[in-house]
Amino acid sequence: MTYEEYLDEVTTLIAELYDVDDADAIKMVVKAQANDFFVAHDDHEAMRTQERALADAKMIYKKRHQKR
Repeated sequence: MTYEEYLDEVTTLIAELYDVDDADAIKMVVKAQANDFFVAHDDHEAMRTQERALADAKMIYKKRHQKR
């Protein structure tokens, strides 16, 4: 999948798994992207898998809620 599709998938998974509204899920992914979380994903297409998207969605959600 493309980099943009990957980010969309991570966003969708966060919204679905954690019952987060779309706007909040987007904010989480944008913040992760701003913190360079997805740099390697952009450079290496092989990282953009469904399995990795699920793991990344869980990690992003967990990190956000650890800081509260």
